[in-house]
Amino acid sequence: METFRVKFKQAIPSRVLIADDDPVMRHLVTTMVKQQDCEVVVVNDGRAAYRILQSDSQFRAAILDMTMPFLEGLDLIRYMRSEKRLMRIPIMMITAEQDIKLMANSFSAGATAFLPKPFTPEQLQSAIRLLIGNRRAA
Repeated sequence: METFRVKFKQAIPSRVLIADDDPVMRHLVTTMVKQQDCEVVVVNDGRAAYRILQSDSQFRAAILDMTMPFLEGLDLIRYMRSEKRLMRIPIMMITAEQDIKLMANSFSAGATAFLPKPFTPEQLQSAIRLLIGNRRAA
């Protein structure tokens, strides 16, 4: 009788990049993402997010604040959409800005989702589920 060995790949946790300069928002978003059994990489400004993305493209999704020090969320979206290794990562833009043009500009730049502040925890949780689920469908 022959025996077959089957190698199973060890499950790699899904990782989500969170970039926001507000510590309260970083904590809230991190908590919600972890509830989806994802690892998080958290940074507090756009330049730090850019540096991580230059060396690491293994993210299931990215959640970016629109207005951050050094590099804004919209610029990060444009960068991600211009890099072949990053262009398939779904991106959610979060902003407290009340300008309707920002939503249109975010989607034009390549955002997958847009969540204006203030929002409820339930709205954030739903948006995260949709964002992370988006990658599975790609």
